[in-house]
Amino acid sequence: MPTAMPPVLRFDAADLGYARRPVVTGLSGILHEGEALALIGPNGSGKTTFLRSILSEAEILAGSVEVMAGAIGHVPQSADLDLEFPVTAEEVVTMGLYGELGWFRRPAREHRLRVRAALERVGMGERAGMRFGRLSGGQRQRILLARALVARPRLILLDEPFNGLDQPNRDALIGIIRSVKAEGVGVVVSTHDLSLARLTCERALLLAGRQIAFGPLQEVLTPEHLAQAYGIGSDVLIEADAEAAIEVRLT
Repeated sequence: MPTAMPPVLRFDAADLGYARRPVVTGLSGILHEGEALALIGPNGSGKTTFLRSILSEAEILAGSVEVMAGAIGHVPQSADLDLEFPVTAEEVVTMGLYGELGWFRRPAREHRLRVRAALERVGMGERAGMRFGRLSGGQRQRILLARALVARPRLILLDEPFNGLDQPNRDALIGIIRSVKAEGVGVVVSTHDLSLARLTCERALLLAGRQIAFGPLQEVLTPEHLAQAYGIGSDVLIEADAEAAIEVRLT
């Protein structure tokens, strides 16, 4: 039997929330190097709270959430920068090195090469000098992903990364997620698009204020589990494709 890759994230009987008030409870699971985990659930189910707990921005009220890897890369749901601020795409990616450089040390040649490589990796090398706020939404998302990648993380968190993207940018993002997994990076993706989750993720965590299911994607995205999370009357379309993979679209 093949040896399992080392874990990058482990959570055990975790209750998470803010100001001592739980938002989502009973989370248990493990993510290994080179795997991607899809966070699935309706709005308010606890997906963002789970991501914030990994970043130490939400309270762990019970149990544990343990990051086993080194640096964490984070791509937020929307740009965490003022779009009117006069900063270039290259400068935004350089911000991903602040953990190494601090706020006052100037980037060395090695750092500049890493920034350039991250931009090229997401297909944005030719736009390095453009104002960040003048890029399209999909281009900005790719710049934020480059900012996460430049720190050479072992775990990347993506909060609704496919929202509002056109097909070329969606395809590019899928390709980037697959490539970082091939390098042994763990990925956590919060998404409402379950067909895209199927294209990028091996595991899923289904939430509805509590853990409905965790495990291999096909075992989690069953009609029974989805009914528990979204309600019997939800508009849920489930189809079996030629490979008997479940394709789900939630509206």
